Amino acid sequence: MAKAAANPVDALKLHDKDTGSADVQVALLTKRISLLTEHLKTNAKDHSSRRGLLKLVAKRRSLLDYLKRTAAPRYSAVIEKLDLRK
Repeated sequence: MAKAAANPVDALKLHDKDTGSADVQVALLTKRISLLTEHLKTNAKDHSSRRGLLKLVAKRRSLLDYLKRTAAPRYSAVIEKLDLRK
């Protein structure tokens, strides 16, 4: 999963060894959310995975709220690069 998530993470890193900034966390959560969404399309009755998906979405939402509150330009960059808002 680390190699699959490398593309959005590389674009949002603040420095070479950045693994924990809110930008990178949002990118990783977005990748996990998309994988779980695909899983739930074929396994509609997997309620424990659905609960996990909802927790991931809430976590990503709180990180995005934090970014919007503290660093608006970085928030805009994350939204644009990950194509989150329609």
